Amino acid sequence: MKIYNGYERLPRNYTTMTDEYEISMSNGYFLNNKQNEEAVFDVFFRKVPNGGGYAIMAGIDKIIPFIQNFTFDERALDYFRRKGYQENFINYLKNFNFTGDIYAIPDGTPVFPNEPIITVKAPLIEAQIVETAILSIINGAMEHATGARRIVEATPKNVGIMEFGARRADGCEAAIDASIYGIMAGCVGTSNIMAADMLNMKAMGTQAHSWIESYPSEYEAFLSYAKVYPNNCILLVDTIDTLKSGIPNAIKVFKYMKEHEMNTNNIGIRIDSGDLAYLSKEARKMLDESGFSQAKICLSNGLTAETIESLIAQGAKFDSLGVGDNISKPDGRMGCVYKEVALKENGVWQPKIKLSNDTIKIVNPGYKKLYRAYDKKTGYALADIMAGKNEKLNKNNLTIVSVTDYLKRKTIEDFELVELQKPIFIGGKLVYDDPEIMKKRNYCNEQMNSLYPEIKRTSMPHEYYIDGTEEYVNFKNDLIMRTKKLVR
Repeated sequence: MKIYNGYERLPRNYTTMTDEYEISMSNGYFLNNKQNEEAVFDVFFRKVPNGGGYAIMAGIDKIIPFIQNFTFDERALDYFRRKGYQENFINYLKNFNFTGDIYAIPDGTPVFPNEPIITVKAPLIEAQIVETAILSIINGAMEHATGARRIVEATPKNVGIMEFGARRADGCEAAIDASIYGIMAGCVGTSNIMAADMLNMKAMGTQAHSWIESYPSEYEAFLSYAKVYPNNCILLVDTIDTLKSGIPNAIKVFKYMKEHEMNTNNIGIRIDSGDLAYLSKEARKMLDESGFSQAKICLSNGLTAETIESLIAQGAKFDSLGVGDNISKPDGRMGCVYKEVALKENGVWQPKIKLSNDTIKIVNPGYKKLYRAYDKKTGYALADIMAGKNEKLNKNNLTIVSVTDYLKRKTIEDFELVELQKPIFIGGKLVYDDPEIMKKRNYCNEQMNSLYPEIKRTSMPHEYYIDGTEEYVNFKNDLIMRTKKLVR
């Protein structure tokens, strides 16, 4: 099991954190002797949150312990008895463990709509029961990671982003996830002590308005703080009046520190309200004119990718950002779904498809592989490409076709193909060495650098190509036509 500096990543057995219909369907499969039939399910999302051009894969570190702990304990079995399930099905669950295969795109990878980010191949009941928890884990993790990366992409590379969102999260586990996936996506640290300890990092923070309110005057509050924390003295200057009181009192304290030969290498201010662009520019002038050009400016207060870009456009001055809400609880939802795409019948894999009048909701069927094509000259990602599981691809000259519009096609040359999904579990056994968070962060940075800037735009990003091989798209369209003929 993945352990974070002594902490279990998933602190309890989540086997019964599943929807009732997963169990009722599984009971039906069992009674109809379908429990040993193998199925393939894909996890994917249909739309990037916030109108963005990409999402960030996250959550594999929690899926691993979920599967490793996958057993029905006596309490769960007693619940099923009270619900009226027959004893032969309960005995089946008593001896239950996950024996299937799970393939997934590694944490930190930019991913796109309607492509399989996780594939589960397992006996039908096993694949069915794990659905709810996998979706819950992945949806939450990806929302945090994607929200954080949007912030990172909007921020100059020399500006550190501190994750401050624990108090805004939907519960303690979500707060820890926000911190961990925020750091994975590029944040330099977190204010969350438990998460920081899990990652063997030092938590980050300044002071709250209550510190200033707890002293007779703002100056006394600042001076007291400076005496306690002379090596990391960041003062919150907007409790009373940022320009008339806060910054002048901070400067007064910095002068005191200098006169008393205290360390002034790590001094600064945080502004948490008001017109951040105007106030930060004025603060920079005041600090510089007072001889404290080394003093840092931190901005916080509900920052989004859009507001950060606006601050930059207005010439705001800042050295670091504290971001909470839009990492721990960003607008938009991932909406990942879990759909059956193949079933082994009489030893042969048969593709399955869900149709819809809404083209985007038509599932990409079949047991398949997902590749990313990179331009050998530039290193940029050209497209993600779906292909049949056993399909052989031309690696010199490849025609790729939109999976939703057969007329949209192009031929790529001089490219490198990389298979995106990695085996996580094979035959129920963990085969994946889950990297540490800092390695994931470096990997995420590398992968984001492979995307064209137009895809990473905050507003109206260019649409990334999610295509199929010509063979795969022909197969999909043929299956759609054959399935429609079954309608009577």
